[in-house]
Order: sequence, then C-alpha cells, then structure tokens
Amino acid sequence: MGGSGFAATVRMVASMRNAILALLIVAGGFPAFADPSELKPETAAAFDHYVRVAEAQMNDDLDNGDFLAIDALPDQRRQAAYERIRRGQIYLEPLRTLEDRHSIRVPGGMVHHWAGVIFIPGATLAETLAVLKDYNNHKSVYSSVIRDSKLLKHDGNDFKVYLQFYSTSVAVVVLNVNFDVAYAEFGNSRVQSTSHSERIAEIENLGKPNERERPVGNDHGYLWRLESYWRVEEKDGGVYVQNESIALTRTIPVLLAWLINPLVKSIPRSVISSLLLKTRDAVMKTRPASVPGPPDVDKPAPPSTEEPAHKPDQ
Repeated sequence: MGGSGFAATVRMVASMRNAILALLIVAGGFPAFADPSELKPETAAAFDHYVRVAEAQMNDDLDNGDFLAIDALPDQRRQAAYERIRRGQIYLEPLRTLEDRHSIRVPGGMVHHWAGVIFIPGATLAETLAVLKDYNNHKSVYSSVIRDSKLLKHDGNDFKVYLQFYSTSVAVVVLNVNFDVAYAEFGNSRVQSTSHSERIAEIENLGKPNERERPVGNDHGYLWRLESYWRVEEKDGGVYVQNESIALTRTIPVLLAWLINPLVKSIPRSVISSLLLKTRDAVMKTRPASVPGPPDVDKPAPPSTEEPAHKPDQ
C-alpha cells in the first residue's frame, strides 16, 4: 500500500472511531467506565513506587543542571525547542520513567506521565508565582478544568488546597481533590512546586438532591492519583513555566482499547496545554499594557513521532 493509501486508511479508522465515540456520548456514556472499579492496594503501591522513582530522577536532573524537560535534550533539539517556545508555542512531551532500564509495571492501572513548557515574555518569577499561589482564584484562572478552588491552609512554603475538577472529555466527571503543595527555591531565578493528591473523590448526581461523593478508590476510575510538578525559571527576558504531571487511572478493557485509549491518552495533553495557556494569560494580564504579548501561536507544536521520552534511573 502506498503512502497516500495508508494515510487514507488511518484517516478512515480515526473517523470511524470518532463516530462511534459520538454515538456513545449521545447514548449516555462509555461502556469502559460504566461499572465502578476498585483501586487495588497493589495498584496504588506500584504507582507510588513509580512516583518515587520519577521524583528521584527529577532530583538527579536538578543536580545535573537540567531544570526544564527541554534542558536534557541533545543540543540541536534543545535549541530548536527553546526557539519554538520563545515564539509562543507549547512544548509537550509524553514521558516514561524506567527503573534499571525496564518499564515499571502498574497492574490494574494506567499511568499518564506528561511534561509541557511555555514561555511568558516580559514576565517575572514573582508575577508568575503570584498566579500559581492564588489558589482561591484558580477556579477563575483555570475555569475550563477547575470548577471550585480553596486555600485550606498556608504555612510558609507549604499549602493545603482543595480543587474541584470538571471534565466532559469522556463523560461528565466531577472530582473533589485535596492536595498537599510544597514550594522550593533554587537560587534567585528558579522555583519548583510539588503537589501530591491527598484525597480524590468522584461526585455523582451533580446538582441533584441526591448528590454525593462515591467511596474513595471505589468509583469509575477516571482519576485515582495525581502528582503535579510546576517549575518556573526567569531568564531570556521572561519566564519559562513547566508543568509535569503523573496521573493514575483505571485500565481500559482490551476489546475497547482501540476505541477508548486514543481519547483517554489525549486528555492529559490537552489539560496540560490548557493549564499552561491559562497561566500565561493570567500572568500577562498583570503586566503593564505597554509590554508586548506572545506571538499569536496558541497551539502546541505538532506531536513528535518519536517514542515517549525515557527517564532511566541513574
């Protein structure tokens, strides 16, 4: 089959998949998520191990001077990535943490590990941190994914935060999430925040008299765990903002994987893109009117055809 014929086949399969997904939405949901799914102890333990290994490698990156994900790229790719980001594009990359050069199995769950970077011209570290730390206002800044937000406790560089996530990507999904957040400074121009989900509860019957939280870990498995890492660096006449996230969801039944997996795997990409763009917009609104905004390029760079970036342990 020639290249054009193969491309046409790919487009046809994608169109069929989208049509089936549309019918499922109209019909009232996805069979892959129709039944509740329990978060098993072995799944949670394996995910926690994945996160520990990933965080150890993040610390190794810091020791090696690689603050942003793009800093570890080969010279040519790194320079090209920085140029695209400074032109207003978003750098997005799927990641996969390895241990002893092997994948880390998480039985009964799917790990979604992504990183994205954006540039905010003319912005300062302080202005960007002011937006990120304004948790009571996150429901306004990130209204496309956050329905409610509250700062519960603040002690120095430590925060306790409540966020209510809202999504219609797979179905109407509402989640109450509590985070422990810690900030750390690296010199005068770099800051990192680490957010660990302390509790995630799915809401059912939203807005109805019988609205309630489902038992934690015994729900539809849309999101069982979420670890989020923001890195902010002031240089090149502005601020680079990176979000890296590691999420745990339920697995997809094998017979439906071809249909559901492409959508489920695309959600973290679109969420990180939205978070970065909304952060840039919010920071730019705090800038004087005379400061030029970024170029009119809000779309991320085309996805790479390479394998997801590996982060082997040292």
